[in-house]
Amino acid sequence: MGVAMTCFLTLLLVTGADLTFYVEVAAGKLDRMNEPVGVPLTLPTGKTFTAKGTLDGKDVGPVAVVAPRLASAGKETAEAWFVLPKLEAGKTAKVQLTLSEGTSSGDLVWKREKDISTLYNGKSPVLRYEHAALDETKREATFKVYHHAYSPEGVLLTKGVGGQYTHHRGLFYGFMKTTYGKETVDIWHCKGQTHQAHKEFAEETPANPVIGRHRVKIDWNGNGGKTFAVEERELAAFPLPGGTLIEFTSRLTPTEADVKLDGDPQHAGFHFRASNEVNDKTKNETIYIRPDGVGKPGTETNWPSNKKHINLPWLAMSFVVGGQRYTSAYLDLPTNPKESRFSERTYGRFGSYFVTTVTKEKPLTVRYRVWLQKGQMTPESVAALDKAFVEPVTLTVK
Repeated sequence: MGVAMTCFLTLLLVTGADLTFYVEVAAGKLDRMNEPVGVPLTLPTGKTFTAKGTLDGKDVGPVAVVAPRLASAGKETAEAWFVLPKLEAGKTAKVQLTLSEGTSSGDLVWKREKDISTLYNGKSPVLRYEHAALDETKREATFKVYHHAYSPEGVLLTKGVGGQYTHHRGLFYGFMKTTYGKETVDIWHCKGQTHQAHKEFAEETPANPVIGRHRVKIDWNGNGGKTFAVEERELAAFPLPGGTLIEFTSRLTPTEADVKLDGDPQHAGFHFRASNEVNDKTKNETIYIRPDGVGKPGTETNWPSNKKHINLPWLAMSFVVGGQRYTSAYLDLPTNPKESRFSERTYGRFGSYFVTTVTKEKPLTVRYRVWLQKGQMTPESVAALDKAFVEPVTLTVK
């Protein structure tokens, strides 16, 4: 999904209204298989486009033209996404993308209802954003925003309000010990007047066949309900053969004073919480898959009791919901703040946190990926996903 550019893409005009881009894709040191690739483009503004493409002269499959991602370099006005089916290490492939003016279509569609926004792949839900406004009469249900995640078949895999530890919900991000000026608040448990509040939808992909992504703005509110930081939170989902790839990107900007983020492994950072059914019925079947091997069912490792449980490139949890075993793989980036301190719980929550200070002049951007699939993954298969995240394909225009 992330791409490294060795040359800025140049727009080439052809006859008619079509726009054509010629791109060389280099695999680098890794074998590539079913890997999403986003090509940065510069397009005329105020227009929408459909696209088709070829890979070494053959149909590349569906292509989607969408707005640039949050972590883009900022020069391009759009991105063209396709799935690279296969490319061996050391090899290159030639891609031709042809864009025409028009309205895109496809199975990946966002639908908004009151307090929720859901991404569907056809009739199956993929992601669901819960963003009800704070209601003090229903504080527990409305003090933070979060995303639910579904299996590739549309089974809800994450926990919402209530259950064991109500502050754990789906894919979520926050810090128990957050300091700005003379104030220290808990934007994880959202105690007192502290809460995360949905502010607006900043971007949403139109219906298309490749990528479902949206970006939302979230106010981080502290004592007195005052907003001390604004977060842009972006989630993108790619239904792929064998599973669903989700990318989480967050950019946090203080409104005035510097913000120090801190906490502990259980109550800070970016985390995944599986359905409460895992806590109630199957936690003794939870298995953690780590870079150094596979753990025994019903066991967990945590920092600081295990001081080596830091700066992991990835961590995966295999759990059982509805009688079916799934794996959630959590992929980190070296560019995210370190040290990253990891937490595991057999009841279905895992993730990591870090300690850092964020300034208004230098916002904090973090990126993670989560892969969801049926069955139990091997360390080798998770490592391959992580390497593709850390070392994306290289794109060059000839």
